[in-house]
Amino acid sequence: MKEELISGKITRREFAQRLIALGIIGSSAGTLLTWADKAHAAKRGGRLRAGIAHGSTTDTLDPATYENGYMSKINYAIQNHLGEVDHTGNMFPELAESWDPQNGAKTWVFNLRRGVEFHNGKTLDSDDVIASFQHHMGETKSPAKSLLKQVSSIRKDGKYKVVFELTGGNADFPFVASDYHIAIKASKDGKINPTDGIGTGAYVLKEMEMGVRFFGTRNPNYFKPDRGWFNELEMLSIVDPTARSNALTTGEVDVIDRVDLKTAHLLARKSGIKVEETTGTKHYTFPMRTDTPPFDDNNVRMALKHAVNRDEIVEKVLFGHGVVGNDHPIAPSNPFHAATLPQRTYDPDKARFYAKKAGGSIKVQLSAADAAFPGAVDAAVLYKEHAAVAGIDIEVIREPSDGYWSNVWMKKPWGACYWGGRPTEDWMFSTAYMGGASWNDTFWKHDRFDKLLIQARAETDQNKRREMYYEMQQIVRDEGGVVVPMFANYVFGTTDKIEHGTLAGNWDLDGDKFHERWWYS
Repeated sequence: MKEELISGKITRREFAQRLIALGIIGSSAGTLLTWADKAHAAKRGGRLRAGIAHGSTTDTLDPATYENGYMSKINYAIQNHLGEVDHTGNMFPELAESWDPQNGAKTWVFNLRRGVEFHNGKTLDSDDVIASFQHHMGETKSPAKSLLKQVSSIRKDGKYKVVFELTGGNADFPFVASDYHIAIKASKDGKINPTDGIGTGAYVLKEMEMGVRFFGTRNPNYFKPDRGWFNELEMLSIVDPTARSNALTTGEVDVIDRVDLKTAHLLARKSGIKVEETTGTKHYTFPMRTDTPPFDDNNVRMALKHAVNRDEIVEKVLFGHGVVGNDHPIAPSNPFHAATLPQRTYDPDKARFYAKKAGGSIKVQLSAADAAFPGAVDAAVLYKEHAAVAGIDIEVIREPSDGYWSNVWMKKPWGACYWGGRPTEDWMFSTAYMGGASWNDTFWKHDRFDKLLIQARAETDQNKRREMYYEMQQIVRDEGGVVVPMFANYVFGTTDKIEHGTLAGNWDLDGDKFHERWWYS
């Protein structure tokens, strides 16, 4: 119906009548009609120029290597996935037309969309999906490898149907299968070329200089008639927040992510500029390598968790654009967030207590750069001051922003990090907390936690599932290697010529899909 509306085959009135016929009324119908009005208002044309806070000279086009927001946005510009997260946090089909769970959600059948073309003219089929998934399985360093350990086999059932057999039931498998690393690429002889930059996305890659600039043009054969409004897309890596704001105010770019929160109120006052924000699952962390002394001692970890003043960091680093964290990664917006779990607070006495149990004085180094998250260095300095009250000595190491993700994160014993989070608990935990996961940046393993993770996937009783996820959040909070002081809003700036519909909050800039969902007024 949406495609018919966009193409002009039906009117808005007919669209509304069909909603009623389908029993879609109330707020749901209102949301769709608002979308219809926006869709009719949208128009094609122009070059969208974006200044992005990430990007490194060490980046590659291989989806198995994506590790920052710049590459994520390029990924969503040139490639598609089996499904996509919408503004409600739900998963909807994208390259898949539909999916069907069978055998207690141990078998998943994905029916592919027909007639979708890659940028090289090849038509999407089952072989492309299978080869794209296999790129992240077996001998690979892909972060998606840990997510796909549950897949025992993949087979095709005809040209447009792919069947996944899992080792156990997983009601959330469409989320896993749509992880942003698992971009669907064209295959040849059972393999994909991971760095060719060819996808099915709204924009065709024309120029790419890693860590500097991306340039693409609109895909004339894009399969979504209501997406990809711009004729050209240019994304610049502008890591410095002041330079990014200046680029927007001087007209060098039309969109920036990660507005400098210190000056966001001033930017919003400028003529022709809009500053907006969305809430979601993004959180800022200080992960400790639990395989490295002294962080292999949970008493040290607990001392450091009690030695940070979360409220002050939210006030002075986020400037109120977020909420305090509780040393686990599940956001208040997640369906099984443990709201009843007592909030950890700043307690120098408890920090001293755990430091004493650890053997006395604690002296550690904390690596930080603003590439980790805006204000990461300031947050680390505040943390140092908080901990000093408890007699804990934190030396802040200011790291270079360029190469931070390849040279510092998961390399140094303790550092700063950001996570976009995930819409489901299983997706988040499987990505970064399961023992042996590729992005388990604390190198933490907990047998009870891993057992609950597997059990919760297959549990259909929502109350039992909630109890499992609550316990898992408590385990991470009390025994894990991560300090999660805050959940941050996504704050971004645009010129007043940019229009959009209801924003998704699963990633920055409308789920990292601003370039295909937005348009010029």
